[in-house]
Amino acid sequence: MANTSIHPVPLDRETRSALPTPEAAFHLNRAQQTLRLWAMRENGPIRPIRIHGRLAWPVAELRRILQVPTIA
Repeated sequence: MANTSIHPVPLDRETRSALPTPEAAFHLNRAQQTLRLWAMRENGPIRPIRIHGRLAWPVAELRRILQVPTIA
């Protein structure tokens, strides 16, 4: 069985441009399935990027929604 533990980096220190669904759900305090429903229905507060059938959630949008300042 795969290791499913998440060790998220705080959004203000995140260097990746997009996060996988489990990490984005952690930051948004939502279930992963909620984010998948947002993606499918295209009605959530954030839209994912689809990469080879996988969802990637833009860090810039996560910061905007959660009002996390960006480090310049």
